[in-house]
Amino acid sequence: MSEQPDRPTLKTERRTTRKAVVAAAIGNATEWYDFGVYSYLAVTIGLVFYPSQSGGVQLIATFTTFAAAFLVRPLGGVFFGPLGDRIGRKRVLAATMLLMAVSTFSIGLIPSAATIGIAAPILLLVARMLQGFSTGGEYGGATTFIAEYAPDRRRGFLSSWLEFGTVSGYVGGAAIVTVMTLLLGPDTMQAWGWRIPFLLALPLGAIGLYLRVKLEETPVYNENTDGFAKDEAGERRKGQLKETIVGQWHAIALCIGLVMVFNVNNYMVTAYMPTYLEAVLGYSSTLALVVTLGAMVFMLASVTLFGFMSDRVGRRPILMSGCVFGLVLSLPAFWLLQQGSTWAAALGVLVLAFTLVHFSGAGPASLPAFFPTKVRYGALAISFNVSVALFGGTTPLISESLVQATGNLYSPAWLVMAASVIGLVVVWRMRESAGRPLPGAPAIPVPESGRSSGRLPYPRRSGESGSGIRGSNVRRLPTDT
Repeated sequence: MSEQPDRPTLKTERRTTRKAVVAAAIGNATEWYDFGVYSYLAVTIGLVFYPSQSGGVQLIATFTTFAAAFLVRPLGGVFFGPLGDRIGRKRVLAATMLLMAVSTFSIGLIPSAATIGIAAPILLLVARMLQGFSTGGEYGGATTFIAEYAPDRRRGFLSSWLEFGTVSGYVGGAAIVTVMTLLLGPDTMQAWGWRIPFLLALPLGAIGLYLRVKLEETPVYNENTDGFAKDEAGERRKGQLKETIVGQWHAIALCIGLVMVFNVNNYMVTAYMPTYLEAVLGYSSTLALVVTLGAMVFMLASVTLFGFMSDRVGRRPILMSGCVFGLVLSLPAFWLLQQGSTWAAALGVLVLAFTLVHFSGAGPASLPAFFPTKVRYGALAISFNVSVALFGGTTPLISESLVQATGNLYSPAWLVMAASVIGLVVVWRMRESAGRPLPGAPAIPVPESGRSSGRLPYPRRSGESGSGIRGSNVRRLPTDT
């Protein structure tokens, strides 16, 4: 068999790649800092902004406001995503960083309903929708940014640091709320203490903005000559939105399905669990906060390990395992939560977090590999945010509504199981991308100073050197499109 010509390659510096990872991760940390604060203050926010309603209605109203922010995320994806393909990833990510920090900060400035009446929840809704619009361009851009810097054989590990930033932001926000609740007490938190965690988002965002402004554009974007940037005459190339959506409809459908199972698990643990433990099962607020925070610390310690494993065994096996665990372990996990024991509750949340970390570890590297360079940011931002709006941000609202309507405490578990079934189908249909160049992009080898065994555990194309796993069912992503 004749050997194929060598594929064009890009060389990257380890130091620059590390900076790109940190800059992308801190933006996600800012986004999820807001989610952690909002989720852990859900009961308090209900008291401050909806004081005339009953406890159950307050929670529904609070989570409705939470979900409303996700409904505008697809608009943010449509706006920021194609813009990132047209003018570059770096500038758009700087803009989303600034908007996220300002919108989160502004929540801490809103007077209570006792002071300005119905204007208070309206302003809260506006701030949340601005936050949702800005985050519409954040995750798709951040995953694209890291993926286009990362060496092909380390993309899973490096991309998983994005979720490390996610969990760090959530843990940071949740930890601040927990410590302040312990120090100030519920009454003081309701009076004014709840504002402080939101106000702290501004300095965090300023750090992230500085890091992003100092970075260079991704090498893959700079090398791409088939994109939608303006031509030599300064004219904008036409057909971008059609190519982004219509031309990628099959990949978008798979991406939406994968994001769905990822985010139902994600928001079940991160956004709904503290409220489920406290308001539904009757645990103390402190216990609910600490137990969920402990599960997040577990994810913080393990998410990059799962990213590393996805480089070694492939993305599909890790994602498939997460779907299987979601299907078989959700009911036992919610049974543990209902036993009334601190340790049983902690174990139940840990089981749910163990399922989630499969997606957190392998997901960030899998999503950018669905799309070619010229539409990667836009197609990923649109499909990701459509899925999050429909299935992720609504998870706390749907879960609480099902519990309130049916009285069945296992309703949230059935929601996770349904998502897992869909996830199994999606992962079965998607192609393996581990160890391969991104579609339409040059290969990015591990820098010479990096440690590498020189072997890839994946099937090779005809004529490629190296060894692969015998009998592997890994399905490769095409590298010539």
